Amino acid sequence: MSKVWAFDFDGVIGTTQGTDYVNSKPDYEIISRINALYDKGNTVWIFTGRGSSSGIDWKSTTEFQLKEWGVKYHKLIMGKPSYDVFIDDLAYNVSDFREGRIDNS
Repeated sequence: MSKVWAFDFDGVIGTTQGTDYVNSKPDYEIISRINALYDKGNTVWIFTGRGSSSGIDWKSTTEFQLKEWGVKYHKLIMGKPSYDVFIDDLAYNVSDFREGRIDNS
């Protein structure tokens, strides 16, 4: 059964120093895992809070990076609340995903 997988951009797909989004670096291990989920027929959403606090539109930069880094996805969602801690009943830490501790069937 396919699932909808939602991934944050900064800190998951890419490493970013503060708000220096232009110079973000890809995490190809994570990208490979995301692409495998996509290839298995899952739906992949990428979301980011880039610009949520500043009001700057980072969509074209983010889309360029996703394409340049070879990330397969269905939808890019710009904007999310600005927070320090996120609590959710369906959330996992990126290290759980990286280490394969999440059922990705």
